[in-house]
Amino acid sequence: MADYSKNPFIRSRMLPVDVVFHPSWWNKHAGIVFDEDFFYHPLKRVEAEKKMENVLYERFGQFGLGENRNQALPVIGAVHNAAGYIIQEMLGCKVIYQEDSPPQVISAGMGKLDIDPLKAFNSDVFKKLLNLQEQLKSKYGYLTGDINWGGVLNIALDLIGEKVFTDFYLEPDETKKQFRLISDVIERFASCIASLTGTTSISVNRNVRHIEHPVFLHSECTHTMISTGQYEEFLMPIDIVWSQKYRPFGIHYCGKDPHRYAESFSKISNLNFLDVGWGGDIKELRKFLPHTFLNIRLDPVSINSYTDDDLEKTITNLVTGSGNPYLTGVCCINMDDKVEDGKIATIFRTVEKLRVL
Repeated sequence: MADYSKNPFIRSRMLPVDVVFHPSWWNKHAGIVFDEDFFYHPLKRVEAEKKMENVLYERFGQFGLGENRNQALPVIGAVHNAAGYIIQEMLGCKVIYQEDSPPQVISAGMGKLDIDPLKAFNSDVFKKLLNLQEQLKSKYGYLTGDINWGGVLNIALDLIGEKVFTDFYLEPDETKKQFRLISDVIERFASCIASLTGTTSISVNRNVRHIEHPVFLHSECTHTMISTGQYEEFLMPIDIVWSQKYRPFGIHYCGKDPHRYAESFSKISNLNFLDVGWGGDIKELRKFLPHTFLNIRLDPVSINSYTDDDLEKTITNLVTGSGNPYLTGVCCINMDDKVEDGKIATIFRTVEKLRVL
């Protein structure tokens, strides 16, 4: 067997694999409605997650999904979804809850970033979350799950839109200050959740639940819109601080060009986990990040256009390109109601084959 290097902060079985379905899939196949009660009504919160586990077991139980189907768990957040919304609402955005879609964040339309952390934690939505937690803990005696906390630039864009890009040039010092304030809100929120449930990021990517120690996973979906120089000046300092405080630390990058950041990410000495967006050059990332767990994200949109053979070849090539099965995972996130069960089976069966090669 090859002598693969390992990361002491990433302990899991070889090639962990997981999937996440879009709310349209859950609405069609389980009849779940993603209204406000789905997220905040204590009874519905528990019932919905149990129903999701049961549906997963019925369709994909042979692959280990739905293991909690017989439990009524006090899950504080939608860990079978992938959507960031709550911190935006805490900071002033309106959120619209829809029957078969994730919560839609409406831009706050601020003229400029003006973050008030105290106001955020006195917001109605945070009080609503506290009420949910209190009722669940009163009944069950403990809490589990977590809530997607998004990312610094993601949130800034929801608050002031594209103006954030001109602020890089016109108000760099103030922008850095406001980014730090957003990061303070995120950190306080995530730390609060972790103190109650032990995790922060299952709701960002379910594959982290297979990592022995909980990953602190920062969403950087919007970094496809900025240069690496802007990242290093305005946002990387936050990642470096978090990577020193929270191990394992990870970055969620769902865009198609994560390899563009390979050299920049290599400057974060404690980057333990990287969510690699579909289209990312795995070999280039591995060259710069030899000790980072690379979580390969398959394309949820085009997955049905593949034959099973093509899908197997794609997964095999990506895992081979990563070069280290002990520092590699596979997932497909936000597959909609058109995805075929057979494609899910192919993902899991291919990974199982690769574990024994």
